[in-house]
Amino acid sequence: MNSIETVTTLSSSNDSLMMYGVFGLLTLLMVSLDIYQTRGGNVSMRKAISWSVFWFALAFLFAATIYYFWDFYAPNSVYTPENATVAFLTGYLLEKSLSVDNLFVFAIIFAQYKVPEHLRPRALLWGVIGALVLRAIMIAVGAQLLATYHWILYLFAAFLIWTGIQLARENGHDDEVNNIAERMIRKILPISDSFRENQLFSRENGKLIATPMLLVVGVIAVMDVMFALDSIPAIFAVTQEPFLVLAANVFALLGLRSLYFVLQAMLDKFVYLKPALSVIMIFIGIKMLLVDSAYAIPTVWSLGFLISVMTIAVVGSILQQKKITKAM
Repeated sequence: MNSIETVTTLSSSNDSLMMYGVFGLLTLLMVSLDIYQTRGGNVSMRKAISWSVFWFALAFLFAATIYYFWDFYAPNSVYTPENATVAFLTGYLLEKSLSVDNLFVFAIIFAQYKVPEHLRPRALLWGVIGALVLRAIMIAVGAQLLATYHWILYLFAAFLIWTGIQLARENGHDDEVNNIAERMIRKILPISDSFRENQLFSRENGKLIATPMLLVVGVIAVMDVMFALDSIPAIFAVTQEPFLVLAANVFALLGLRSLYFVLQAMLDKFVYLKPALSVIMIFIGIKMLLVDSAYAIPTVWSLGFLISVMTIAVVGSILQQKKITKAM
């Protein structure tokens, strides 16, 4: 490598670091805004809907910036601004769809540990922060693995198809989450009998003890890892551009707390959610298998398929609920 190539490589590396640094600051700003808007722990339905719409609109605004400033986000990418924008939107909607299923598990955790309503926003906050950190690590590792060992793409594809089949075979959600995190925490620290507001630890008679909130956060963190094992390979089928994968995950997770409070009373009514997610996972797995072949599925087709399947699932669930209501 000559001196000109070395300088060019270093300049490109510095540009990438600066871009990720700017995006990291933007993420911190958005997380701070999310903390501010749920201060006090009281989240009304109207407020939750408003902020869900806000986060959704913000993701599409960010998609517009990708279109106009893609050379800044990824100066050496082979993607055109149009391809990058479609890839981001497809990845975002995919991650958002998968995150709805996560809300079922959050609801089970809150019921299992009897988390008071006003403490749930903070528990969800810790869960979102944990998910952001864990997914950033998994995206970095996954991108490096794919760049070094391209055949791992086919392992991801097989895993996604298998996951889709398993989802189709499930009859529903368990009533409890059996998690190793609780057992590990209980072995290390004594647990108080009741919550101490948002505190993870407290002192009783001069002794440090954990609160049930720490158990809840620990269980959510472990479940975040399980969720990421599905969602990270899925989005790599849409795009292998690390920045787009990271950005789609960040924006999908940021609106998760508000979305939970919108959907918590309706989660049991989404009867066709799991079949829809099963179809999507199998489709994404097939897309990943075909990525280097003459039959590769264009990302814009994937976007249309994703929107169509989720729309059918939502409309079907609404019609099924109306049928049940009439029969009562």
